[in-house]
Amino acid sequence: MPVAIITGASKGLGRALGAALAERGWDLVLDARTAEVLQGTAKELSAYGTRVEALAGDVTDAGHRAALVAAARRLGGVDLLVNNASALGAEPLVRLDELPLEGLRRALEVNVVAALGLVQEALPLLRAAGAGAVIGVSSDAAAEAYETWGGYGASKAALDHLSAVLAEEEPGLRVWAVDPGDMATDLYAAAVPDDDDPRPEPAGVVPAFLRLIDERPASGRYGAPSLLEGR
Repeated sequence: MPVAIITGASKGLGRALGAALAERGWDLVLDARTAEVLQGTAKELSAYGTRVEALAGDVTDAGHRAALVAAARRLGGVDLLVNNASALGAEPLVRLDELPLEGLRRALEVNVVAALGLVQEALPLLRAAGAGAVIGVSSDAAAEAYETWGGYGASKAALDHLSAVLAEEEPGLRVWAVDPGDMATDLYAAAVPDDDDPRPEPAGVVPAFLRLIDERPASGRYGAPSLLEGR
């Protein structure tokens, strides 16, 4: 069975993607910071009959990243790595003139440094898979200038660029940066708590990710809406 590592997997997009892969028979290694919620998710996804390893921790911790990859190795390897865990830098979001530098450092550490660290840890197994893939969950804020989204957007832009360079350096892998578009997630609620406009549930964009996994297009940056329109 193929094996996926998904960070930030206890809720939202990570959980929805994990459920879709479990339904297809994938074995999973799931990460999140809140152990109780993560264990609940793992129990629900294991009902599909697949093996699910749930490791609570912080992706900025090198030991935790090593443990995630070790768990995947026990399951048989790494076919897919999804860097989905994210930090905003400030909750709610603020203008750059108010953005705490420590918050920006945290966003860069989680969204960029830890993501690369996990890729580095998993690379031998991804190469060995023969058709390994890496997904970096991006944002339209990485490409567009939105007031108050500067720190978060800068971190996602950096992740996009790392993904592009990784694709050049590892032509045997597929490396996709994916902008999922607007979603109703805890992250968005924390970012803009006063925004009451209804937004799509994360499960609605999962078919876009599955299309990438199924069709394996060239490495690059993709928007979920365009992938969904092309189905």
